[in-house]
Amino acid sequence: MSEARRHTPLEDAQGLVVGCLLCALGLEFLTASGLVTGQTAGLAVLIAYASGWAFGPVFFVINLPFYALAAARMGRAFTLKTFAAVALLSGFTMVLPHLVSFDRLDPVAAALLFGVTAGAGLLALFRHGASLGGVGIVAVYLQDRIGWKAGWVQLAFDAVLFAAALAVLDDWRLVAISLLGAATVNAIIAVNHRRDRYIAT
Repeated sequence: MSEARRHTPLEDAQGLVVGCLLCALGLEFLTASGLVTGQTAGLAVLIAYASGWAFGPVFFVINLPFYALAAARMGRAFTLKTFAAVALLSGFTMVLPHLVSFDRLDPVAAALLFGVTAGAGLLALFRHGASLGGVGIVAVYLQDRIGWKAGWVQLAFDAVLFAAALAVLDDWRLVAISLLGAATVNAIIAVNHRRDRYIAT
């Protein structure tokens, strides 16, 4: 790839900030309705619900073991950008609840809004050479190496996570609605994250 097609550091920085802010907003829709999601964020949400701990620190700590894979398989730049994205999302999710609230938020609408905003946010991160760690690292690696769609890889992990969510949440309907949100975000990624259409890094 020619150097002219690469993102500049400033473009990468704004891409990470905007992407993480969109994902944080999506999580605000989600948690305000008592819903869950998939991937590493979903695991952090479940732990936060069960323990009462804040999502941000839990999400940051859960991601720590995955950086070794990122460094070994995806390279230094991807690892550093992903670390920055995870830190940004962790911080944004601790600030947004003090700035945003909802008088009325239908759970189905919350799931769909989460799917759209988080899907757009993840696309921004992927296109600037980052992810939100955890399963995202594995999913992007498998797509780049063997052609498996990142969205479908993440959806398979989500199926296992949602089975565990049934044991944590009291209402199976919330889990079913949550699945709608996870399917939306992963479908957006599967359809739009294609290296043959967008290859700048």
